Order: sequence, then C-alpha cells, then structure tokens
Amino acid sequence: MRKLGIGIVFFAGMAVAATNAELEQQVRQAEIGFAKSMADRDHKAFISFLAPDSVFVAGPLRASRGAQAVAADWKRFFEGEKAPFSWEPQTVIVLESGSLALSTGPVKDPSGKRVGTFNSTWRKEKNGQWKVVLDNGCPPCNCGAQ
Repeated sequence: MRKLGIGIVFFAGMAVAATNAELEQQVRQAEIGFAKSMADRDHKAFISFLAPDSVFVAGPLRASRGAQAVAADWKRFFEGEKAPFSWEPQTVIVLESGSLALSTGPVKDPSGKRVGTFNSTWRKEKNGQWKVVLDNGCPPCNCGAQ
C-alpha cells in the first residue's frame, strides 16, 4: 500500500508539469492581461505584471530599472480616458526550461494603425506567475496595415 501512495504522489507531480504549448498559452494570457491593464486604464493592474527587477528600455540611451521606476515612467500613459496605444501578442516562445519566454507583436495607435512592435521577456516566478522582466520595442514606424 505504501508503494502505491508514493506512485500516486509521483504521478500527480508529473501531471502538474506543463507542456511548452501550455506554457506559451500562459504567457499569451499574461500578455493579454498586461495589455488589458492599459485599455482599462488600470495602472495598479499594470504594476502587478512587473517583476521587481524589471527593465523597460525607452530608447537607445535610457532604461527604467525596477518595477517602481517602470511604474513611475509609465504612469503618464494611464492619464486620460483613452489609451494612447494598444498591443497584442502575435508570437510567444518559451524556453524548453519553462522559465523564460518572449512575447512580441504589434503596437497600435488609438485608430488601430500599427505604429511599432513590442518585445517583452517574461520570467516564471517561484509562485508560478509570469512577470515581465525586460521590455523593448522598435521605434514608431509606418508599418502599413500589417
């Protein structure tokens, strides 16, 4: 009977392990939630997606380091009734280790015109939540109707 119990515990532990596709879906949902915080004008929700040591690149000579600095720098984007831009994940890739992921996709202005591309690196924290650790985008571009 004791061996059966150990086998069940071992099997249950294996069942918890996510496939790469499941991890990609987790990151995609996290990115969608992150973008929704902007659409909903919810700065507090935005902050909840940031890792404490996150770094957001704001051009070739400047980066915000740490969740507090990122939150302060991004506060201006949450002013006003309408979001100044939106984004959505187009591609999500997770390392085989399941610990880091890349999410990338279009950034659009309020009219829906693509004006750039975002690149977010997500890290799976010890509590199982995905948090943004690095964020960078391309400069605004005339990307057409992509």
